[in-house]
Amino acid sequence: MLNDKDLHIEFPCDHIFKAFGPNDGKFVAAVQLAVASVTPVAADSLKVRPSSGGRHQSVSVLVRLHNLQQLHGIYAALKDVPRLSYLL
Repeated sequence: MLNDKDLHIEFPCDHIFKAFGPNDGKFVAAVQLAVASVTPVAADSLKVRPSSGGRHQSVSVLVRLHNLQQLHGIYAALKDVPRLSYLL
């Protein structure tokens, strides 16, 4: 696992978070709320793509980060999203 010293990120920067979960009508809102708990999320910063079978979906959220604490905070909030399958 990388520690903070191994990260070569200059702030402020744009960062995309990707969350994979069920295509149930609630997952997208839960991802948006999780990210918004740390930093504002613009309406046009969400991209949703269903899986080929339609049972799952990926949600990409583009945000402007100003510090490392925001990066860690968003990942922590996303890990608490119900029925999250995978996180990038």
